[in-house]
Amino acid sequence: MESLWRTGRDRVDGSALPSGVHHDVAIVGAGITGLATGLMLVREGRDVAIVESGEVAELATGGNTGKVTLLQGSVLQSLRRHHPASLVRAYVEANRAGAAWLREFADDAGVPYTVRTALSYAHTPRGLATVDAEVAAAREAGLPAHRLGVEAGHDVPFPVMGAAALDGQFAIDPVRVADALARAFIAAGGSLYTRTHVHAVRTIPHPCLETDAGRLHARRIVLATGAPIVDRGLTFAKVRGSRSSCVAFELDEAVPPTMMLSVDAPGRSLRPVTADDGPAEAVRLVVGGNGHPVGRADSEAALVDDLVAWTRRHYPSARPTHRWSAQDYESHNLVPFVGTMPRTLGCVRFATGYAKWGLSNGPAAALRLAAEIRGTAFLERPRWMVRIATRLTVPSDIGRGLREGANVGVEAAKGWLRAEETPVPVPRPAEGEGVVANRAGRPVAISTVDGRTRAVSAVCSHLGGVVEWNDEECTWDCPLHASRFAPDGTRIEGPASTGLSRVAHPHDDASSAEPSGVRPTSGASRGR
Repeated sequence: MESLWRTGRDRVDGSALPSGVHHDVAIVGAGITGLATGLMLVREGRDVAIVESGEVAELATGGNTGKVTLLQGSVLQSLRRHHPASLVRAYVEANRAGAAWLREFADDAGVPYTVRTALSYAHTPRGLATVDAEVAAAREAGLPAHRLGVEAGHDVPFPVMGAAALDGQFAIDPVRVADALARAFIAAGGSLYTRTHVHAVRTIPHPCLETDAGRLHARRIVLATGAPIVDRGLTFAKVRGSRSSCVAFELDEAVPPTMMLSVDAPGRSLRPVTADDGPAEAVRLVVGGNGHPVGRADSEAALVDDLVAWTRRHYPSARPTHRWSAQDYESHNLVPFVGTMPRTLGCVRFATGYAKWGLSNGPAAALRLAAEIRGTAFLERPRWMVRIATRLTVPSDIGRGLREGANVGVEAAKGWLRAEETPVPVPRPAEGEGVVANRAGRPVAISTVDGRTRAVSAVCSHLGGVVEWNDEECTWDCPLHASRFAPDGTRIEGPASTGLSRVAHPHDDASSAEPSGVRPTSGASRGR
């Protein structure tokens, strides 16, 4: 499970974090938001450090499709349905500013990209109303979108009833541009610390990050981690985490010249990849879709297999070369959250809720974070910043939050009840499988990966949800607020700041002794 963008590269590597080091600004997360924010600030002469638990572009940025477009499926008409036109214009202007910043950086850094038309298309007659609404919302917001009929599908072998189109958008290799941002950040004097896990943020008596390498002190802290790892402000309850998958194919047929995203179900995203906008030894096509709330799919592997089957049905020569998934968050009011974290004395800022459009929303968030940190007067900031910062919560926002809260409650109850139904001992999971069982009243997560069977607590370290097995990525995923963990319990992402605790047993290795409460079998087990 590694994306097309992350293979065969000389990656940027950071340094080890010295304990007790001081910086003016500390940024957690080396994705597009953290890197862009860090570069903006370090170029102004500030002492900035970026701390990353893995590598540059490890998660959402590295799993992106590489589309940078202001036409984002049906986003604009969804916003317009619930919010005034001024807020939709502000959202568009924010994305325009973010995309323009990224494109200018790519030009300066020599990162190639291709200019393409973006299509939001309908593959059923029912989707045409959504296409028309998207064109109307885009035009109202100042975008020169235009309507296409069935001619929008002349270059593809699958049904296209019509589409909204926007010219002049671009496709880029997201990891290549992230690596370039990291190199520029270091060259400008920034400090990049990789493979350093942050497990707590303190503001009293002085702001600092608690890491596995010691403390890092800073006057200002930015959490650019997808979901904030600090619960102050209850941001985790104001966003919904979702995962979607991508598969890269080599194929003999001609690839579509446009970037395409369907507005009706099943969701399909298509993006051609060439040597000008990706690591293309051969022309490739990236197909994405089948998004779902984290931890709530019956089989993630089946969802990826469905993308492969759909592509082969329309492109018979298609040969999968890479398959991967990525996680993003959508705010209940459909607009990204960017700003100061409540109850942190104004020292901690964060950004989240890009709804899968991080390559434009991320730099836009960085522009706003940098303006706040440098102290730019509120009314001297761009109009889009002011408008988004002063938006009001409307009843539909509250309704979406209540529905998601109810879903979380249902998932919490279901997880504990399912665990009660499966007491230990249980059959040893087959390779690549996991099962949740009940051991002395507590859910235990047991999995076998790479020939090794491990047992960890199945109770998420964030708010106590029972995790589910992800059979595509071999991870434990929490269906409550989208925290994810490796088979050994190590935290991967999400609002949880710590991992799943190990369940004591004499040996881990499947070739030696059995974990406590597990008996060998040749059968497969799943978490749900």
